[in-house]
Amino acid sequence: MEYIADRITINEKVCNGKPTIRGKRITVQTILEFLGAGETIEEILHQYPSLEKEDITACIQFASQLMNRSYIIKSVA
Repeated sequence: MEYIADRITINEKVCNGKPTIRGKRITVQTILEFLGAGETIEEILHQYPSLEKEDITACIQFASQLMNRSYIIKSVA
């Protein structure tokens, strides 16, 4: 298991290798989708009592770090 940002883990055997929170079966993508849908941090913590506020902050930081990379759009036939 590889730790990223102290709270984000990637393990090919958990959630098909998607980044998760502290090895739990809760993906960063799930948390970001809840935030994008307008859920508050408090609402997410209520739905996932095993999470901490710092876990959600780590998800946001992780997504922000991904935006620091350069991307190239390629045409697919």
